[in-house]
Amino acid sequence: MKVIAPGSMIGILGGGQLGRMTALAAARLGYKCHIFCQDKNEPAVAVSAAHTLGAFTDYAALEKFAKQVDVITLEWENVPLEALEFLSQHTSAYPSANVLRISQDRAAEKNFARTNGIGTADFVVVQSIAELEKALESFQLPAILKSTRMGYDGKGQVKVTPGMKAADAWKEMGSDVGILEAFVDFACEVSVIVACRADGAMAAYPAVENIHRNHILAETHAPAGIDPAIANEAEHIARKLTEKLQVVGLLAVEMFVLKQPNKQGQRVLMNEVAPRPHNSGHWTMDACACSQFEQLVRAVCGLPLASISPHNRAVMHNLIGDDIQRWQQILQDPQACLHLYGKTEARAGRKMGHVTYLKGAW
Repeated sequence: MKVIAPGSMIGILGGGQLGRMTALAAARLGYKCHIFCQDKNEPAVAVSAAHTLGAFTDYAALEKFAKQVDVITLEWENVPLEALEFLSQHTSAYPSANVLRISQDRAAEKNFARTNGIGTADFVVVQSIAELEKALESFQLPAILKSTRMGYDGKGQVKVTPGMKAADAWKEMGSDVGILEAFVDFACEVSVIVACRADGAMAAYPAVENIHRNHILAETHAPAGIDPAIANEAEHIARKLTEKLQVVGLLAVEMFVLKQPNKQGQRVLMNEVAPRPHNSGHWTMDACACSQFEQLVRAVCGLPLASISPHNRAVMHNLIGDDIQRWQQILQDPQACLHLYGKTEARAGRKMGHVTYLKGAW
């Protein structure tokens, strides 16, 4: 396993807040970061040593970027596979294109989970209105229609209710390929983030509980208020997926905790995976000795992974849109740890920052 020493340049694909927080964590360990993105006003650019502006289809820009860095990682999992494969010809790039090939496609990731003995909601892939109409005949409504690619924060998702026309649901979903998914009667939603090096060494953060509003993560509670056996099941799933996918870097696994075991005796079902830092891991910046962002740097650079043991319980709140206006009020709370992303325009649904409230010793 190659070790990338401090002082080296880490390339990051994407310039959003996840790249920003990764660059800040890298600087703490003595690394410099070079951001590849399309807009010089992206949050990560302001805190990095260098940046290259270009599209992921601009191979001249990609090659120039790759030759200036010692290792590449990403903060956005929808990087085109062709771009990542091209970059990996010039320097080490983590995660691999093979990981993205599965994680970019909801149907592929669910099939991958099932192949490896991990439960998911019942689903069927549909490629036309006619296929959706036929699938709806065998699904109890309500059900969820999702685009197989590019959906996040509720985008590309439609709740299909009784009496709703398949054509209307298909148009609202807005993609050529969808996945019709059965509604899950869950007690809560949890996630586990795993860091993994190229030699297979792993470290998994404790399971946390996530609360969504309008399909966007609003709060993360650490630890999750679930039975330890269920937390262990969630961690086992996350570790197994990390190993089977051969992830180097981070893998965040979002899961449903069922109210009752399913026919297979499972209490935890995989929902989605993301091979990058995750919103539900932001609490680690203030409640753990080593944040998810530092673990990412350690993993891709071949450094020893640090302890994941939290020193505080915590609740993380996303600051979305005009929530950013509360920054003065938040700073008056001595238990509040405020993180702003440097975005100049607050829009509805846009993540402007987050605040973590420390809740006492873990």
